Amino acid sequence: MKTTCGPIELLVPRDRKGEFEPQLIRKRQTMLDEIENQITALYAKGMSTRDIQEILSDMYGFDVSPSLISKITDRILPKIKEWQARPLKEKYFLLWIDCIFYNIREDGQVRKKAIYVVISIDLEGYKEILGFWIDGTESSRFWLGVLNDLKARGVRDVFIFSVDGLTGLDKAIEATFPKADIQRCVVHQIRNSLRYVSWKDKRELARDLKKVYGAPTLEVAEREFEDFSAKWGEKYPHVVKSWEANWEALTTFFRYPVEIRRVMYTTNIIESVNSKFRKATAGRRVFPTEESLLKCLYMAAMELERKWRRPIKDWPSIYAQLSILFEDRL
Repeated sequence: MKTTCGPIELLVPRDRKGEFEPQLIRKRQTMLDEIENQITALYAKGMSTRDIQEILSDMYGFDVSPSLISKITDRILPKIKEWQARPLKEKYFLLWIDCIFYNIREDGQVRKKAIYVVISIDLEGYKEILGFWIDGTESSRFWLGVLNDLKARGVRDVFIFSVDGLTGLDKAIEATFPKADIQRCVVHQIRNSLRYVSWKDKRELARDLKKVYGAPTLEVAEREFEDFSAKWGEKYPHVVKSWEANWEALTTFFRYPVEIRRVMYTTNIIESVNSKFRKATAGRRVFPTEESLLKCLYMAAMELERKWRRPIKDWPSIYAQLSILFEDRL
């Protein structure tokens, strides 16, 4: 028997009819529940099966095969399926949608797949991870499936979507939640704009862009963007064209009060979630299966949600604004 005190040998009593049921150690059990819980906790912290094997060997003096560690962690798979299909609330103030890429072994080859994450703020101001979706490509059809999945689980209305430039997502939102406003992440737009800008110009160009998205009103933002285009349009035409092409989605937040703008104009919250996921998966360059990846992400998500015990900052003020802006939908 593998225990926290090291391996011990048990002499198992036998009865003729096999009717006796042990209470402390189950029949055919070779490892205490405490050890299994520690394995699950280490796996949730981002350690690989090989790392866990070495730790148990160093601490307790017995070997546990990587395949057995995988079987132990596989016991949470039914919980993941139940969590992915759980009923959701009817209305949400805001949904963030983003993706993060991982290498997964499939059919003997390593493929890069996108894991799409949906995070919400409900009408009480609490954050919640609604689920994960895995797909190799972005398309309107895929996003339509994701949003219809949310509707099938009970979501009837979403006030605002805050998204990155995911292909086909805008059309899918318009088809499933036609009343929702779509806000393109300004932070992602700035990063994409600065990616191909000369190092010596980055600071000045970023300062000029801040005058645009930091303007008090849409009219001021339009004037600032005209000045920005006149100054940088000849040297960096791709930056100006990108902002022009996405202007409507980038400036949605100007229709809202300052308290709501701070929440919706960026996907920083989902970026912090993704950083947590990256930390939990840092020890694995390639995942053997999609299930092994989902196990890591699910356990990291549960740790995050245990910390989300309070509404977001300034929620009473935000809700007061929502009660006026969305009076007919609250």
